Amino acid sequence: MTDPNNTRRHSAPVVDGPGKAASRAMLRAVGFNDDDFKKPQVGVASTWSMVTPCNSHIGELAEFARDGADAAGGKGVIFNTITISDGIANGTEGMKYSLVSREVIADSIETVAGCEGFDGLVAIGGCDKNMPGCVMGLARLNRPSVFVYGGTIMPGEGHTDIVSVFEAMGAHSRGDIDLIELKNIEETAIPGPGSCGGMYTANTMASAIEALGMSLPGSSAQNAISRDKREDCQAAGEAVLALLADDIKPSDIMTREAFENAITVVIALGGSTNAVLHLIGMASTIGVELSLADFTEIGKRVPVLADLRPSGHYMMSELVAIGGIQPLMKVLLDVGLLNGECLTVTGKTLAENLADVEPYPLDQQIIAPLGNPIKQESHLRILFGNLAPEGSVAKITGKEGTRFSGSARVFGSEEEAQARINDGTVVAGDVVVIRYEGPKGGPGMREMLTPTSAIMGRGLGSDVALITDGRFSGGSHGFVVGHVSPEAFEGGPLALVEDGDTITIDAEADTIEVSVSDEELMRRRAAWQQPEPRYRRGVLAKYAKLVSSASTGAVTDNED
Repeated sequence: MTDPNNTRRHSAPVVDGPGKAASRAMLRAVGFNDDDFKKPQVGVASTWSMVTPCNSHIGELAEFARDGADAAGGKGVIFNTITISDGIANGTEGMKYSLVSREVIADSIETVAGCEGFDGLVAIGGCDKNMPGCVMGLARLNRPSVFVYGGTIMPGEGHTDIVSVFEAMGAHSRGDIDLIELKNIEETAIPGPGSCGGMYTANTMASAIEALGMSLPGSSAQNAISRDKREDCQAAGEAVLALLADDIKPSDIMTREAFENAITVVIALGGSTNAVLHLIGMASTIGVELSLADFTEIGKRVPVLADLRPSGHYMMSELVAIGGIQPLMKVLLDVGLLNGECLTVTGKTLAENLADVEPYPLDQQIIAPLGNPIKQESHLRILFGNLAPEGSVAKITGKEGTRFSGSARVFGSEEEAQARINDGTVVAGDVVVIRYEGPKGGPGMREMLTPTSAIMGRGLGSDVALITDGRFSGGSHGFVVGHVSPEAFEGGPLALVEDGDTITIDAEADTIEVSVSDEELMRRRAAWQQPEPRYRRGVLAKYAKLVSSASTGAVTDNED
């Protein structure tokens, strides 16, 4: 049969004609009938898993998305991809698989959809790496697609969340709380399904993807267990059929201007440093040039407006209650900080989507007015210097100050640093250096939430800085610098730092320097030897061989 709108360009070669009887026979066994073979097929990539509360409800959401596709005249087919849990794995060897999972998710979505011949897709993500991994998979396929965020968790007892637990661990190691208090926080901080409740990486990336135009309006700011989230999934399935009819693909939406919109919203929300890594990676996948310099340039004109955790007071569920990110985006659009001409998955422009959005309630305290921002410029600082010739990423809200100079205390792994923080070796005035944790050296570029939380829990948040070629959780706060490039394993200057060296971080000059002469650094470099790889077989070894620098998004499918 012919398809006048070419909405079955991928499924038709798989199921049409006498020569595809075997394909149809297999599909009949999973619920297809004669009419279904004439419909566009919509793959629904579910990240459901019992691994983490971020994803434990997504199986049901996938069914709503499938039903939406069916109701709009398509045939929805649910398939699974993986998730891991940063919150569970943090501080362990298992955390090395976290960033790797982003690539595995993208690979698996591309693999299933490419093999099965889906014409369009819905992808539903919950935990941190789900969001960029799903969007990168959709971008590689470049078929009409919608991303759905699984939604945020509700606050725990006493306005707690997962970061409250990590910081309680630090407080316990200091002796400020006993085991009974620690266990009470452990038992009550995570009340049910949904992604971690502050403006941590999951909520940051969900907001960025909505601003990018790849989610339906409102998708990033809905509670995980809510009618709104179920309706969002249903609408996403329906939207894919409209995108198929109009032949609107990710490459039509994920433009340079759209990525600038995403960066703008991340900054205004006070979002995670991981957004830098993920947005550069997503842009690379779709063929858009994006660099660390773009975050600096956009950051000069965009203020921080949201008083959200980890550096602020409120949780995502409280932002949901006053309207989510749409009123904020309308404010940014009205003053020219967003490009309203960008196309979105509604088939309309961003400006059209925001035209009828109501402002926030007058008495709300979460989003500051443009005239009185929390911070006049971006909190995401891109630092260069003799410690980071290719750049590094800091999250400096100003509450920590804007300059720190201290004595290096050097560790070759997260575990080493954690032990010395807990036993009191790390003291005020130290700059904790955690190296050989980069994309290749880790491998996997672990998040340093456990050591940063221990520093905060021990009351050293204003007195100790931490720098690493690893990453930070969206829940980390304090004077922290990550993504130091080139990484130590590749012979970057971080590998040459010694205990006692003076390190200065200046978030106004955007510099990170070690006070060691060029001659001395050259002497140390001559004596340096690259460590043996920590893994020689398996997914971590493959990742280490393929992955690019953090400064270019830590992607594994580079063209070169």
